[in-house]
Amino acid sequence: MLNTSVNLAGVQLKNPVMTASGTFGSGAEYSEFVDLNRLGAVVTKGVANVPWPGNPTPRIAETTGGMLNAIGLQNPGIDVFVKRDIPFLKQYDTKIIVNVCGKSTEDYLEVVERLGDEPVDLLEINISCPNVKEGGIAFGQDPKAVEAITKAVKAKAKQPIIMKLSPNVTDITVMAKAAEAGGADVLSLINTLTGMKIDIQRQCFAIANKTGGLSGPAVKPIALRMVYQVANAVSVPIIGMGGIATPEDAIEFILAGATAVSVGTANFYNPYATIEVAEGIEDYMKQHNCEDINQLIGIVK
Repeated sequence: MLNTSVNLAGVQLKNPVMTASGTFGSGAEYSEFVDLNRLGAVVTKGVANVPWPGNPTPRIAETTGGMLNAIGLQNPGIDVFVKRDIPFLKQYDTKIIVNVCGKSTEDYLEVVERLGDEPVDLLEINISCPNVKEGGIAFGQDPKAVEAITKAVKAKAKQPIIMKLSPNVTDITVMAKAAEAGGADVLSLINTLTGMKIDIQRQCFAIANKTGGLSGPAVKPIALRMVYQVANAVSVPIIGMGGIATPEDAIEFILAGATAVSVGTANFYNPYATIEVAEGIEDYMKQHNCEDINQLIGIVK
């Protein structure tokens, strides 16, 4: 009997496959393609304390092997989320991970406290948001800020917290250690890499925001390297993501040290990607006579 279940800070997932925030809505759009019961967890789009309109359009551009997005974390806010999205997800036998965003520490804490009594399993804190009070530098780009926001959230959260790390830093392990020092239960990485595209015919930026977050297969080797580095620098579980489109991609991340994996950009061009990854991991385990997925985590040193 294959055991595909993994444990994230005391939360048992039936398999290590989940969705990456912002690529799956809150599950409803994909539920006609994907049986959500077959996923380890659904990670929601970012939720803020108030509705965010997002950035002006155009805000998506295709690139070689990936895409740029500058959606700007558009979301309807916590009130709508609690009323509409949580009841929808509760219909399914899958874990619910809520991605939380904010422009100040107080914003994050407001959402975290609101979710305290809601039936959600884990909170993923998106620290790639620009910290308005600090002049717009992302929370996740300064180790002191990473530790401080982690500590503040941990003090208020009733669910275990996942700190989602930004790759737009000199040394990802410094940020990972700061989050661990602040009390993070789990780390997820990587968020998108900052990129740019110029429309040479119109001689202007392809995205109104000028820059956007690069995701997709093009970022996978960088994401894999960072997951490996972090897995060998901290002792908390890691959710690996960044360009995972196939079972083989996911297995690379698990061998590098990820306990679970998130499928993101691939959902846009293959809505069945998450299920294909989950099934492919099981096939790999059978081929390699591996009865327990936990035996594969971080075995490549």
